[in-house]
Amino acid sequence: MTQQQLTGWRVVRGRLETAIKAPSFTEAVAFVQRVAEIAEEQNHHPDVDLRYNRVRVRVFSHDVGALTARDTRFAAAVDAVVEEAGLIRELERIGGTVITIDAVEISAVKPFWKAITGYRETQDDYLDDPSGILPSLWFQPSVEPREQRSTTHVDVYVAHDQAEARVQAALDAGGRLVTDAYAPGFWVLADAEGNEACVCTTDLPEAPVGDFLLR
Repeated sequence: MTQQQLTGWRVVRGRLETAIKAPSFTEAVAFVQRVAEIAEEQNHHPDVDLRYNRVRVRVFSHDVGALTARDTRFAAAVDAVVEEAGLIRELERIGGTVITIDAVEISAVKPFWKAITGYRETQDDYLDDPSGILPSLWFQPSVEPREQRSTTHVDVYVAHDQAEARVQAALDAGGRLVTDAYAPGFWVLADAEGNEACVCTTDLPEAPVGDFLLR
């Protein structure tokens, strides 16, 4: 089974993710229990977040640092449980937030943020919350210090088929489009006072660093 056949899942920051809504807390817990049983059966364990009657599940092959057939097999098994229980998919809730810090010398600033947040290093130029709940920090290489604009912005990761709606919602709320030159990978937007944020669908480390906060 390919990722494209998993219609209830989306790839966000290199992980397969789904979000469901159950009729009650008890039924959400029962769903989590079934997910746990699948994980044990397959010896492949996801991240699971339960909030009252809503559950988010993320899966990733940590040992190889990529998505593999184990992930799609696990997702397909979870899909069968979702269908059997008649649970509701909430694809608009799939995603996450990354706080991005531009730095000329990443090695000079990263230790400060690691110490003050208690985060751990998980991949190049990233610091992540050990619990997996709080936003990650990403240190973006900057060619030179920027004195007139903030060196910090927010990257909002969403499912690829939710991105344009999220961009439009931001525009309708008084934002402006800075650039869509790198869409559908990401859009750069700003609020009424120029504070910037990116709506992202994937990591694009090869994107050039220029006049915008690009990734």
